[in-house]
Amino acid sequence: MPDAFTVLWTHDTCRALRRAGRVGERPPVAFGGVHTSLPAWSGAGPGDEVYALHVNRCVVYVVSRMRVLDLERRECCGVAPAAWNEPAFPGHDDWAMLGAHGCGAAAIHVEATPVRFDLAVPGDLLERLTWRNRRGRTRVLKYVADGRLERSISLQGFYRLTEDSAGELEKLLGAGA
Repeated sequence: MPDAFTVLWTHDTCRALRRAGRVGERPPVAFGGVHTSLPAWSGAGPGDEVYALHVNRCVVYVVSRMRVLDLERRECCGVAPAAWNEPAFPGHDDWAMLGAHGCGAAAIHVEATPVRFDLAVPGDLLERLTWRNRRGRTRVLKYVADGRLERSISLQGFYRLTEDSAGELEKLLGAGA
């Protein structure tokens, strides 16, 4: 059974998506890396799902669901740079705001739902969303009060959802389609 994860897209990333006119489009690629400048999609593999989340004014939004196809550099990525000042993924310039210029960036090819900024996670669901680590220990979000996320620190990173929480996000995404 595939796993499901969450990744937090920053205000800068989401602003760049809007400016570039990517709302309503499906990203073919995302980027991860080992440096702290990018989420380290560690643990994710082909078939796994990743929910891109965004926090705006204490409300959490599901921006896109991405199904991982592969974690390899493909022909579509363009020629690998020969020098540090050349673009890392010239074939994906349209989606570079997702991290192509990050230190040690690696392309993750995905099949995604369209980018959107109108699907809010209801407060009651936000309070019960649960993540688990590799050892099976679970945790919920910190700083949730009255169905609003007061601080996004516990969402920052790349985290594995429990099966129930993944199902609830999938249901929310289906209902908001």
